[in-house]
Amino acid sequence: MIDREGMAGFLLRRRQALQPEDVGLPRGPRRRTSGLRREEVAALCHMSPDYYARIERGTGPQPSEQMIASIAQGLHLTVDERDHLFALAGHRPPARGVSADHISPGLLRVLDRLHDTPAEIVTELGETLRQTPLGVALTGDMAALPGSMRSIGYRWFADPASRSLYRADEHEYLSRLWVSGIREVLGRRGRPSRAATLCDDLLERSAEFRELWDEHEVGLRPHETKHFVHPELGDLELTCQSLLDPVQSHSLLVYTATPGSESHEKLQLLAVLGAQPLA
Repeated sequence: MIDREGMAGFLLRRRQALQPEDVGLPRGPRRRTSGLRREEVAALCHMSPDYYARIERGTGPQPSEQMIASIAQGLHLTVDERDHLFALAGHRPPARGVSADHISPGLLRVLDRLHDTPAEIVTELGETLRQTPLGVALTGDMAALPGSMRSIGYRWFADPASRSLYRADEHEYLSRLWVSGIREVLGRRGRPSRAATLCDDLLERSAEFRELWDEHEVGLRPHETKHFVHPELGDLELTCQSLLDPVQSHSLLVYTATPGSESHEKLQLLAVLGAQPLA
């Protein structure tokens, strides 16, 4: 059963313990609040301020598991803290392990400081979990896509229009790369797993995927240099660096351009254009 008083107290303490700079927010010269404001937490959790305030006061309805997961991520909770919050809300905590979507606070802190850089956190299946505003401006809001569509490998075959983000002369290699990656994850995780579900779906819907799957190719790796095709800025040549969280098998991908290059100038222009999802 839900422990409203315990949940309210826990959320209040966690909110007060976080500072704006911990979550990538500006402090402002006249700030007097101890910790984050409720409306700031609500924005981080993608819910209305009134709804979050009612939960923290212990007067709202029982939050769904999806809402609790959003609150846990927004408050940068550890996995132990997340599980405690689920229990307080009257829900069974999600399974732990490499298939989990909960991002570690440390990786989130790094992402939150990348204000002027396209970056994203992805799972081992290429599912986008979180992006910087410039990351959204570069590729679109991939973290908001439903289900398997968050995976770049899945989108590549399920929605061929997504390939327009990448230079045409690289499409053949990228097709092989995504199939190779899915095969390797499936080999590690076995059945049942998210990799198996994704693979079975693509085998059913994509003839190209089936043909490449029959090649049994493994060991392909992404090129360090990425060539994006932005609908407004055109070609961008970016270097991708990654930081791995081995516990969750999440990777932080950071995209940069050589200073003084045309792509570097385009990234600066991208910041001016703002985070505009692609059509």
